[in-house]
Amino acid sequence: MPTKTPVQSTAHKLKSLLETLLQTPMPVRLRAWDDSEAGPADAPVVVIRHRRALRRLVWQPNQLGLARAYVAGEIDVEGDLYDVLARLAPLLWRAPGVKDLPLRSVMGEAVKLGIIGSQPKPPPEEMAVSGARHSKSRDRQAISHHYDVGNDFYRIVLGESMVYSCAYWTSGEPGYGLADAQRDKLDLICRKLDLQPGERLLDVGCGWGSLAIHAAREYGVQVLGITLSTEQAEFARKQVAAAGLSHQVEIRVQDYRDLDDGPFDAISSVGMAEHVGAGPYRDYASILHRQLKPGGRLLNHQISALHPAPGDDEKKQRSFIDAYVFPDGELAPVGATVTLLEEAGFEVRDVHALREHYARTLRAWVANLESDWSTAVNLTTPGRARVWRLYMAASALAFERAHIGVNQVLAVKTHRDGLSGMPPTRAGFLA
Repeated sequence: MPTKTPVQSTAHKLKSLLETLLQTPMPVRLRAWDDSEAGPADAPVVVIRHRRALRRLVWQPNQLGLARAYVAGEIDVEGDLYDVLARLAPLLWRAPGVKDLPLRSVMGEAVKLGIIGSQPKPPPEEMAVSGARHSKSRDRQAISHHYDVGNDFYRIVLGESMVYSCAYWTSGEPGYGLADAQRDKLDLICRKLDLQPGERLLDVGCGWGSLAIHAAREYGVQVLGITLSTEQAEFARKQVAAAGLSHQVEIRVQDYRDLDDGPFDAISSVGMAEHVGAGPYRDYASILHRQLKPGGRLLNHQISALHPAPGDDEKKQRSFIDAYVFPDGELAPVGATVTLLEEAGFEVRDVHALREHYARTLRAWVANLESDWSTAVNLTTPGRARVWRLYMAASALAFERAHIGVNQVLAVKTHRDGLSGMPPTRAGFLA
């Protein structure tokens, strides 16, 4: 009698199909919707809860397709999320376009598995902004999508400091945590700006007001903070009032293009420039230069692109970050940023790379989210919480592996005679 061919499990069929489509061995173990498993026994498990997840990957065989399936809850991870992302990242970066997939060779099996079909609708958490790119109205939409998730949700993620940018980790001692590192970052900024009592500070993209409050309370300055997020502004005003600093700190919902309150003694721009965009950045730098007194300093804290390939500035396909996290966000090499600041009239005096600090910060935020996951889900949606977990974990890996960086650029608006008022060494502000 002829020997019967063993019947393959659903997971084995999926593994074979995916390896054929993507032309590479699967680096993770797969568990299908019928609980069958296939793949390396010692690898973390990717759980495929619904056929629809594979259909998304057929239509978008890249990070966006995978992200849509994860946000929708159609796939999940058992084990170390960072490990899974690290294993899948090379596969997704070089994934072929849908037109290049060898569909004919797997069509029969794909039809049997229910993978072939119309493109599923994106999860409701996916954002589509409208209007001219980086127009005032479109920028408001983008900022609202990201920052108006709810202050209680952000408090879970960011912790008590409510600072949404790279912390400055100055100690490895037990008991030194995220709040301490964020306090040290705020103080680093104030020292770099050489803030003195009675001076005026402009905080562009002021977030929930933490830097404004720290600068007013610890350095005695008058602060104007501006943001496009109504929820941020409401929270910041309450925090300012609770700190008894309403006479020193003003928080506005205002576009930086509408500023006419200078001159200021110092300007901070922390995590703001990424939203400005490469095209408008020259105007942004010029506006800040006009708002600053001669001898005044600018502290620009900005995520940067590292080793960008030619054409990276032109988005060939929509990314997960653009669709779910930072619509219209753009990263530039730090050299391009320095050039634009100098063209606006600034003299750049210091560039401080904090890449490893941001990786550690993001891991702390992910830990915060995971430790109070059920509350975070109740405050938003399961999909939104999953967006944040995926985005922060992937970003931590990107910083660790030097795919992106973050820098504090300290610049000065010199006097006409060239005097800068800068100290002769960095010791004063890097202590």
